[in-house]
Amino acid sequence: MDHEVVRVGLVDDQRLVRAGFAMVLSSQPDLLVAWQAADGKEAVHMAQTQPVDVILMDIQMPVMNGIEAIRALRTNPAKIVVLTTFDADAYVIGALEHGASGFLLKDTEPEALIEAVRTVAAGDAVISPQATSTLLKHMRTSVPETASQRVPLKLIDPLTPREEEILVLMAKGLSNAEIARELYISMPTVKTHVGKVLAKTDSRDRVQAVLFAFRHGMVTQAELLRDHPRG
Repeated sequence: MDHEVVRVGLVDDQRLVRAGFAMVLSSQPDLLVAWQAADGKEAVHMAQTQPVDVILMDIQMPVMNGIEAIRALRTNPAKIVVLTTFDADAYVIGALEHGASGFLLKDTEPEALIEAVRTVAAGDAVISPQATSTLLKHMRTSVPETASQRVPLKLIDPLTPREEEILVLMAKGLSNAEIARELYISMPTVKTHVGKVLAKTDSRDRVQAVLFAFRHGMVTQAELLRDHPRG
């Protein structure tokens, strides 16, 4: 995306909030706010008639809320980043499970917002530290306590041992660079493995792959607590 303009759609029922986001994003030569919508229903229509690369989506809106809009746009190629003042478990999990590629609170610094849009447009996922904490807290109650309780994977195209290893590290929150250092392999090799993991698990991005790993018990509670201690 270095030499391309990223087209962005803004969805929020507060006009001043939309104007603020638009001003921040429009200050960058590689970001273009293509349209703005005041509710989820309008956003779904705009996304279908005026395709964009990234949609910044509020959660609580009239007519159709953000979760419903994300669900309706699941087959749309646009990547969705949820922007909200709320970080309750239900919002985080609901947004991510229905296809959001990122989750940021509205008090995110302008620079972080700009970088998040670029990151998601480039194919990665982005979640605020608060949302990551909430996600892990939620998943601790649904992942197995020990490795013996892990659920066997049933995929048409099974993951190789290396791909399973990569997915587990992704689920623990490691970036591509951190995975490369952990396994002593090159970044291009990591990216190749990550791409295969996404394809084989039918995940549109890293967030969906992480949820897949959690649902199938590929990471234990002990491992999550060790890598992301409480408090």
